[in-house]
Amino acid sequence: MKRPLNYALLKYFTTVDEASVDDVMAALEPEYAHHRAFSRPQMFEALMTAEKNCLIGESRFDLDPQGNVRIYYRASDEQKRTIDSYIK
Repeated sequence: MKRPLNYALLKYFTTVDEASVDDVMAALEPEYAHHRAFSRPQMFEALMTAEKNCLIGESRFDLDPQGNVRIYYRASDEQKRTIDSYIK
């Protein structure tokens, strides 16, 4: 059975050093592109919610080629353990 989209988003952070919303969407697109919440604004909102709930944290930011701010997030070892304890 496939995980809910927000669970997959969190689990993704247990497998990478850091990621932006675009990185997360690229990784999850094969399985979740059809999901109604799979849009850049909603995925960005999910990342901000995960950050506010202390499951991930901002690691850095830069500008993309179009000059838009791109925020990267990461999960610390403790945050990864927390995610793994709730999502098997």
